Amino acid sequence: MRLFVLGGLDREESEMKVVINKCYGGFSVSEECAKRMAELGHEEAKREVGRGDRSWYGYICTDDIERADPILVQVIEEIGSERASGSCASLEIVNIPDGVDFEICSYDGLEHIAEKHRTWY
Repeated sequence: MRLFVLGGLDREESEMKVVINKCYGGFSVSEECAKRMAELGHEEAKREVGRGDRSWYGYICTDDIERADPILVQVIEEIGSERASGSCASLEIVNIPDGVDFEICSYDGLEHIAEKHRTWY
């Protein structure tokens, strides 16, 4: 929990953990990460690991994984970013204030988190 100062008033605000890719290439998890997620009950990881198809992890970028998924976050904390990251990925856990409506923005696979706002073009 972090203390935020808002308008001169101190208040405690909880945070949520979100996983992003911090290098060019694209978000992907390693085979080790996918297998551990499956062991912990992640349904999509179970299906993908059971198929034996490496396209869900390793070399292919995927947007199928919920980035604030508690199992994904747990596995990265357990085995570390280097072992959890797929090919051409460097996964990092970022803490943001709980309840923020966010989006993950990407440029050539390098990601950042932005609070959603209205946009017109």
